[in-house]
Amino acid sequence: MADAPVTLITGGAAGIGAATAERLLRRGHRVAVTGRDPERLARFAAGADAGQRLAVIPGDAADPTAVERAVRTTVERFGRLDTVVANAGMATFDAVDDGDPQGWREMVLLNVLGPALLVRAALPSLRRTRGRIILVGSLAGLVATRGNLYGATKWAVTGLAENVRLMVAGDGIRVTLIAPGRVDTTFWAPAGGTPEGGSLTAGQIADSILWVLGQPEGVDLASLVIRPMPAH
Repeated sequence: MADAPVTLITGGAAGIGAATAERLLRRGHRVAVTGRDPERLARFAAGADAGQRLAVIPGDAADPTAVERAVRTTVERFGRLDTVVANAGMATFDAVDDGDPQGWREMVLLNVLGPALLVRAALPSLRRTRGRIILVGSLAGLVATRGNLYGATKWAVTGLAENVRLMVAGDGIRVTLIAPGRVDTTFWAPAGGTPEGGSLTAGQIADSILWVLGQPEGVDLASLVIRPMPAH
């Protein structure tokens, strides 16, 4: 167990984060997950039944102190850090012409500041392990959509991924942007549920993240765009 890889996932108690954590745990990895809801984290831990291989760490992924604490707790608990997955995110499901600026502030901080804080806090540990950074972006960060501020935050994540890759490649750290299309998760709950039409599952995105983590030494996979197949 002491040699098992260690991954820290923000927003890891539900959706893509939880599916990724579950798969890593089944492979014998050690995992830490963060989230803002302690009760949801507790339910995830109970369901995972992974014992000492799982750490749940309450905290806001947009709070510098909380992110630094999460990284420190993970390293103190497991002795190392091999991968971080910046997964925490949200959408306000409105547009620039009629949306609520208060909601925008929370979304921009979580979606844009959050991944940057995680990278900053984790870099010293990742340099020691020549680890990996996974940023969960979106197809909305590659394709413009009318009045969509959420999409603009994901365009920022797209840029952040490449900027970070240029910064850390010399340290042997690999950086990958995961850009999925619509994923059927509780992310859509504030909008009344996942819209009709083709969608991916959290498990499919998690499987893709594990595929990225399985790439051989020397391979730096910069981005992975994942779309659902059209219904027939």
